[in-house]
Amino acid sequence: MSILNQLERYFEFESLNTNWRTEILAGATTFITMAYILFVNPSILAETGMPFGAITAATCLSAAFGSILMGVFARYPIALAPGMGLNAYFTYVVVKGMGIPWQVALGAVFFSGIAFLLLTFTGLRQKIVEAMPAELYAAVAVGIGLFIAFIGLKNAGLIVPDPATTVTLGNLRAPNTMLALAALLVMSALMAWGVRAAMLIGIVGTSAAAMLLGIVEWKWQPSYLPQLPQTALHLDLNGVLSLGLFEIVFVFLFVDLFDNLGTLVAVGKKANLLNSDNKIPRVGRILTTDSLATIFGSLTGTSTVVSYLESASGVAAGGRSGVTAIVSGLLFLVALFAVPIVGVIPAAATAPALILVGSLMISHSAEIRWDDAESAIPAFLTIVAIPLSFSIANGLAFGFIAYTLLKLARGKASQVGWLVYVLTTLFIIRFISLGKG
Repeated sequence: MSILNQLERYFEFESLNTNWRTEILAGATTFITMAYILFVNPSILAETGMPFGAITAATCLSAAFGSILMGVFARYPIALAPGMGLNAYFTYVVVKGMGIPWQVALGAVFFSGIAFLLLTFTGLRQKIVEAMPAELYAAVAVGIGLFIAFIGLKNAGLIVPDPATTVTLGNLRAPNTMLALAALLVMSALMAWGVRAAMLIGIVGTSAAAMLLGIVEWKWQPSYLPQLPQTALHLDLNGVLSLGLFEIVFVFLFVDLFDNLGTLVAVGKKANLLNSDNKIPRVGRILTTDSLATIFGSLTGTSTVVSYLESASGVAAGGRSGVTAIVSGLLFLVALFAVPIVGVIPAAATAPALILVGSLMISHSAEIRWDDAESAIPAFLTIVAIPLSFSIANGLAFGFIAYTLLKLARGKASQVGWLVYVLTTLFIIRFISLGKG
């Protein structure tokens, strides 16, 4: 038996109905869709005083490590990278808001990764995943679909902030917006014709058009890898312990846990990887990968590493196995030396892909029992809270709380597991202590 055949058996190509061409295209699609993190993450973390080049190298390496490990060990088509939201919390709340040195903040990220790992080894994280009410599985997928689509609409300039109505229609004559609309039409047409590489073709073609129209420029930039020692292994663990920053560690842990849970559910459902009981196979391996990726990221010099929603774009392109994640990870390694090429990809190219991924995920709303208030209300609150609060964790919180309170109101307290009660209580305490989501 050839090596390729052995790999196909390991990654279950036959049962997943996939092949090498599809997996490679899907991995490239995922990478291109989330490549913006290579520039956004360093831009945010650099405000702490961390060197931009070193953060860029750490972002590439941590994304590569997490994605490849996810593909090889957990065998899921889910790519990882430093998480949006958590990097903002790291910068604006912990470092700039509380005056904590970035080295100490990295130490807090490291301890949160260790805590993740311990919870995984004890089986508690798996129990939390399995305790999620069945009604919320489809709701999370739909809510994340709306979330992804909203981000795409925003990045395309189709939706913009408005002081009177919160959001409103953007300037449709703006070059980036017109290009995004054209790309959306092309990608939609290709998908309607059943072209699996529709998103990848659309993204590459739109990027080429943007260069020809002068919307983006290619400015050469040398590799940032030699600058990595400026942040690598600079975390201050003693600072975390001496300052008693356990609340910060808990926030990193709490948000990462439930953001990842939502991503796993959404991507798992889209790829039909959940079993008949709505459970996620090999969930322990997935969570272990996430923990190790966060630890690795803190050691190289970046904030918490998480599973990325944009993985759904690779799944939409046909990705079903861990090879998709491995390809994405390898491309992040290549990006270490090709950041200028990656930088040519404009938001007008990736935004339409996000919009289309969101549209595909809305189909899971058919799985919700809308005629049953006990299922419909928690599901609805989850769906609307995720995009409107810009947080998967908040959506899950509303869903869990509504689910538990409705069961209690109906006299069905025995139908709620003890762990659901614990999580509901934690969510309520979180809202009370923060005063907001």
